[in-house]
Amino acid sequence: MVRITVLSAPGCGLCEHAKAVLSRIGVDFELEIEELSTENEAGRQLMAKHRVAFPPGVLIDGSPFSYGRLSERKLRQELTRLRRGKVG
Repeated sequence: MVRITVLSAPGCGLCEHAKAVLSRIGVDFELEIEELSTENEAGRQLMAKHRVAFPPGVLIDGSPFSYGRLSERKLRQELTRLRRGKVG
């Protein structure tokens, strides 16, 4: 299982897009999705720690993957790579 953390902000259209992408991808990959608001301390700390310029920030297993508009294609490629690495 891959842990995905989404750093989101209220009223953020790109955040809603990221959640929709993750919903679609969750059909093909085993994901544990956690959403943190950039309005609380934990979310702000992760934004600063990983130098996420603006929401949504997406972390994979605690490592920064992207911020802003989430690319479904790139995320699928990364998750496939990770899955292959864990199996082989």
